[in-house]
Amino acid sequence: MKISLVTPAGKQSRAGNRTTAVRWARILRKLGHDVVITKESDGTDADMMVALHAWRSADSIRAFSDHYPHRPLVVLLAGTDIYEFQESQPETTHDSMDRADALLCLHDLVFSAVPARHRKKLQVIYQSSLTLPAPRAPSPRWFEVCVAGHLRDVKDPLRTAYAARLVPKDSRLRVVHLGEAHNAGWAQDARGEMKRNPRYIWKGEVPGWQVRRQFARSHAMVISSLTEGGANIVSEAIVCGVPVIASRIDGNVGLLGEDYDGYYPAGDERALADLLYRAETDADLLTRLTLQVKARQPLFTPKREEVAWRKLLKVLSG
Repeated sequence: MKISLVTPAGKQSRAGNRTTAVRWARILRKLGHDVVITKESDGTDADMMVALHAWRSADSIRAFSDHYPHRPLVVLLAGTDIYEFQESQPETTHDSMDRADALLCLHDLVFSAVPARHRKKLQVIYQSSLTLPAPRAPSPRWFEVCVAGHLRDVKDPLRTAYAARLVPKDSRLRVVHLGEAHNAGWAQDARGEMKRNPRYIWKGEVPGWQVRRQFARSHAMVISSLTEGGANIVSEAIVCGVPVIASRIDGNVGLLGEDYDGYYPAGDERALADLLYRAETDADLLTRLTLQVKARQPLFTPKREEVAWRKLLKVLSG
């Protein structure tokens, strides 16, 4: 089967949508299909379309649906679709959802956030990730935490840096931030924060192997987002056995579980500072978070993701 896989993230992008598209293309090819990844397509000569992002890929979704109404159309709901564009761009977003034969999501709390008429189409596919090539060896000098995410508003990217200002003086906390600034303002803010805050280091965008190397030397990872559709970086941390300190939002709770002990209220650097200092000074807490993360690992295996796709394609072709 020829599959058109549409993502708004370009070929050189390291955004989550591109990571997901490349991994899914690899899975679909392994299952015997011919897959072409593009930023925009009407699906000409394709037997099926998989579109990442209901709103940003709306033109491609509409064109394929209009030209080939009887061919399978699958739409991944991104975090901005679920938590932003359903409100700000409802006509376009819901039209894409209406046209889809199947709606995919990346965490299991999305069901409560979409209109009831769409829930029967919705299926969770957890994102798999690579394991570390060697056992973790956290820094003996610092209590090092990694922030791996681009600098843009929805990520609340400097919240961990602000929290680092508030920990007690005896703390060995160091924050290493990996991610591209989406505009000059964010880059200026990150550089300014490094000058003011000796606990914060921003390294900019780096390839995936450098993220995993940072995971290997980090005691924990922080994801501070205000909304998420199910961040790939969380599944990567889980698979690598890295404790996650996470804002309590649906996109994180849907991956880490309701009973996870590493949450803080989104946007609250005081609470985040307290939790980071507890993780640094309370070995039992860090051990508990590690065990809780490892208990979630079976959800994020390549085999499970492949099986989910195999089942979905069987349903769509039936």
